[in-house]
Amino acid sequence: MKTRRSDHPRRRVDRRGKQAISRVPLHEQVAGEIRSMIVAGDLAPGEKVRVSELAEELDVSLTPMREALKILDKENLVELTTNRGARVSEITVEGTRSLFEVISRLESLAAELAAERITADELAVLEDLHARMRDCHETGDLPGYFDLNRQIHDLVVEAAKNPDLTRVRTSLAFHVERARFLSVGTTPHRDRSMADHEALMQALRERDAKAARDIWQTHLERAGNETCRLVAQWKEDAGATAAQ
Repeated sequence: MKTRRSDHPRRRVDRRGKQAISRVPLHEQVAGEIRSMIVAGDLAPGEKVRVSELAEELDVSLTPMREALKILDKENLVELTTNRGARVSEITVEGTRSLFEVISRLESLAAELAAERITADELAVLEDLHARMRDCHETGDLPGYFDLNRQIHDLVVEAAKNPDLTRVRTSLAFHVERARFLSVGTTPHRDRSMADHEALMQALRERDAKAARDIWQTHLERAGNETCRLVAQWKEDAGATAAQ
């Protein structure tokens, strides 16, 4: 199992190229590394977490590794079972549909509020992120596209300036990222998503709260439907393979 991530929980480098000391507890850093691997699919749904191998790769002892897995178990990203170790949580059609029923309403409300409350500086940051994401889309840079897409969704929520909305959405954020990473893998869906992002930017520029809400809800519902379709297809393919 080889992680594709270039950073390391115990070796951080600052802008001057010198090693930096993180103030985040080691087990939380390890949880962040594993979480990123799950979101990106480096650790696949249902895959057994080989704790000793992963600890060796991340250059940590088993103690912070086990504490990290407890965090991820509480987040429902891994499943810890007595005497059976840890597995990455499965992604199901039912769970994905349930998740997007909630997140589409939360983030569309955020877009509506953001259209009314976004500052000029926040809008300028969004314009920059949007332009860079469009470049990644046109050049086929999927990792770059995904990262910028995540930042845009986060900033729209931040621009809503509603702490309770942010708190609830944050509790679902990693599951949404995981599902969104699956859906953006198909080019036709990214084409439609890019058009949605263009429309949202126009609504934010015009301070059109209703349009921003409707565009973002449709955008997220489409992402949920695409992810459900992909998960159902994978389950069908896996069943066919097992039957052979």
